Amino acid sequence: MLSLFAGARECLEACDPDEKLALTRHYAHAWREGNLALPAAAPPPEPVALPGRPARPELVHPSQVVKRRLASRAGRAAFLHALAHIEFNAINLAWDAVYRFRDLPRAFYNDWVRVAGEEALHFGILRERLRDAGYEYGDFPAHDGLWDVAVRTACDVLPRMALVPRVLEARGLDVTPGMIARLRQVGDSGSAAVLEIILRDEIGHVAAGSRWFRHVCRQRGLDPLNSFQQLLHEYLPGRIREPLNVEARSQAGFDNEELALLRTIANRN
Repeated sequence: MLSLFAGARECLEACDPDEKLALTRHYAHAWREGNLALPAAAPPPEPVALPGRPARPELVHPSQVVKRRLASRAGRAAFLHALAHIEFNAINLAWDAVYRFRDLPRAFYNDWVRVAGEEALHFGILRERLRDAGYEYGDFPAHDGLWDVAVRTACDVLPRMALVPRVLEARGLDVTPGMIARLRQVGDSGSAAVLEIILRDEIGHVAAGSRWFRHVCRQRGLDPLNSFQQLLHEYLPGRIREPLNVEARSQAGFDNEELALLRTIANRN
């Protein structure tokens, strides 16, 4: 029986978006049906410097990404493209968590295989919105900040769970409600509906990060609040900003002490 780790690696390596989506659906279904093994003595993961991605979009510095003014059709397309690129990266991030980190409970892999499938769904519906507007994924430049953090945290599941879902992805919980409101103001209710689906699912993705961050803290005898603060300072100083969506973050596993910490950090930045 093929191992889950081999399937995750195949998804990571796929360059064509359609192939990556198809493989993600295939292996997520195979895992749910019990058709992938979780070997206890699998060889260690090989380095993944870069996951598979198409030749386009061109990757540029964040300052060079096209400005996204939602009042125009092209501006909305650039905005949707930026979101689609985030979701494409998020597919890779979820499969990398499956592939990279070994000897964790089966529930860990259940969570991140599910997340990979939902990120693939998000990318697919955003790409359809782009196509409806006359554009394709790859038509605008993009940046690769999410994967940069994945590389920096590849050696340890603790900072990966603390920072990728609970900082980078959690930022979406903060800003997406405002994006939905702005899209509705300019009459794009279809795109607003897509973002509502993404927001709902992303609460669960961040919650998975919270769950496994705390699991690893318990295993290592670490205080979660102090560990979270230290990891923020070490890896992502200056990245916590207002507004904070307290309701969504609470649903995603942030406790009152963590929310107070984030408010304090945001007020200093």
